[in-house]
Amino acid sequence: MRIASICLLLVLAGLMVNSAGCLVVAAGAGAAGTVAYMRGDLEVEEPYRLDVVYAATREATRQLELSVLEGKTEKDALSATIVARDAADKRIIIHLKAQTEQTTKVSIRIGTFGDQTKSQMIYSRIKENLRATAPAAPQTAQAPSQPPSPPATNPPVSPPPAQATPTPPVAPPPGQAPQGPSASPSAQTVTSSPAAK
Repeated sequence: MRIASICLLLVLAGLMVNSAGCLVVAAGAGAAGTVAYMRGDLEVEEPYRLDVVYAATREATRQLELSVLEGKTEKDALSATIVARDAADKRIIIHLKAQTEQTTKVSIRIGTFGDQTKSQMIYSRIKENLRATAPAAPQTAQAPSQPPSPPATNPPVSPPPAQATPTPPVAPPPGQAPQGPSASPSAQTVTSSPAAK
């Protein structure tokens, strides 16, 4: 009985040691661009549309001289799968899945148990192609920035000149005669404004 317990503990300890390397995170959790290697799959979310990531992935397979199996490669508006083989005849499966209109999840698996080093090399090439071909989608909805338009070049408007208002003639007290230039109504001068011309 005791020997069976020890054997069981050894088997469990061996499983724990083998699965200790199943998760490697290379960036902060939850952000676009976070690379995780889990159970033989390299997984990352990229801030690009599915068709842009698909084109970058196809170019990466060409650059790395991988043999793409066209009969097993599929794409639609929501997802894509690219199946290829390397020189050692290991099967490479790259799954692309649109998470939103502007983000795509990339999953790379090589062989039955995965190969983290080769997966990382393929992903690095995909990422280089993405950066070379298209800018990343903004994480928040923002209007595209445009340079400010120059101010309108209307000539400055000067205020109209002050108009002189004629002072009404003051009537002399009863019994006195008017004096000075305002003595007769015909002698009064009125300034005209330039607008009246």
